[in-house]
Amino acid sequence: MVRVNAGEGEGKVSVTDRGVGIPNEHLARVFDRFYRVGGASDAVAGQGLGLSICKEIVAAHGGRIWAESEGPGRGSTFTFTLPLALRTPAA
Repeated sequence: MVRVNAGEGEGKVSVTDRGVGIPNEHLARVFDRFYRVGGASDAVAGQGLGLSICKEIVAAHGGRIWAESEGPGRGSTFTFTLPLALRTPAA
C-alpha cells in the first residue's frame, strides 16, 4: 500500500508491505550499506544496497527516511519526507 500526503512544508510518502518484517533491533541499521537482516538473505535476494541508496538520494534532497515494523512476519513500512517547493506565480 502506498500513502502520499503533504503538510507543514513537506511531502510524505509511505510504502507498506506484507513481507517478512524486520526485528526491532535491526530497524536502525537497515539503511546501512551492505546491511542485511539475519535470515533475510535466504528469503529475499539482494546485496544490501537498495535502502542505502534511497537514504542518500532522500538526504541529498533535504529529506528524511525511516523504517517501521511490528516484527518478523508482520510486514514493514518505509517512509520518506521531502521539502515541498514553494510555487511562485508565473511572470
